[in-house]
Amino acid sequence: MEIFGVPSALLGSQLLIGLINGSFYAILSLGLAIIFGLLNIINFSHGAVYMMGAFAAWIGLTYFNVGYWTSLLLAPLLVGAFGMVLERTMLKKLYKLDHLYGLLLTFGLALIIEGVFRDQFGVSGESYEVPESLTGFIPLGFMNLPVYRGWVIVASLSVCFGTWYMIEKTKLGAYLRAGTENSQIVQALGINVPMLITFTYGFGVALAAFAGVLAAPVFQVNPLMGSNLIIVVFAVVVIGGMGSILGSIFTGLGLGLIEGLTKVVYPEASSVVVFVIMVLVLMVRPNGLFGKS
Repeated sequence: MEIFGVPSALLGSQLLIGLINGSFYAILSLGLAIIFGLLNIINFSHGAVYMMGAFAAWIGLTYFNVGYWTSLLLAPLLVGAFGMVLERTMLKKLYKLDHLYGLLLTFGLALIIEGVFRDQFGVSGESYEVPESLTGFIPLGFMNLPVYRGWVIVASLSVCFGTWYMIEKTKLGAYLRAGTENSQIVQALGINVPMLITFTYGFGVALAAFAGVLAAPVFQVNPLMGSNLIIVVFAVVVIGGMGSILGSIFTGLGLGLIEGLTKVVYPEASSVVVFVIMVLVLMVRPNGLFGKS
């Protein structure tokens, strides 16, 4: 059976691969959107901390025999703590300055982090085995879906929508949003706003590290894995609307599917289709699809 001249099995498999890639785009762009929307920092080191999450899982398994499920919890905590230290020592001085200063600082941090890991581990990449409980395949008719790929989609969407619910629908999320809008009033209520901001940055970084652990069995773990992805993720955030959480989730998933479809219809354009869409969206809606003025 063919759909628009394309075998349905090929189309279905590419769309599924696109959904998997879109899951990574969604969870990474979500962390960026939280950091920018609540803290007003363009975090260009996001790809580097994503890579750190993958390496934390690989180092834990290789040197300390720490399994995948433990790493899925431990790596985001460790990398998130690292992000909190950066926020307390460097980023907090930039909140009242132009966005360019935060971008330049985080870009420099990304280069330093990648340089350290490249010096220690090289660029050839390290393999990370799929956990035994997630091996095997799920027959879908048009293809056999690896169980781990299905887990990536479920885990990413669960974390993304759970984060959206926490920020938009809970009292903690209300404190976060109020603290960034008018910190003096919130502090008058007895809430430690600077610490709240620090934890917010750490949480955004931890989301990237969580994505890194999910990616470790899918892609080779190497120091450049973040820099190869972060430009696309920034495009996702711009299209969805800077600071829009739902915009990042839906745009990440949608662009992953479009990218997968483009690989079937016109493979030569698959690497640039995201940026073409970004240009078109910005021409019509400069604030992004879900962004506010």
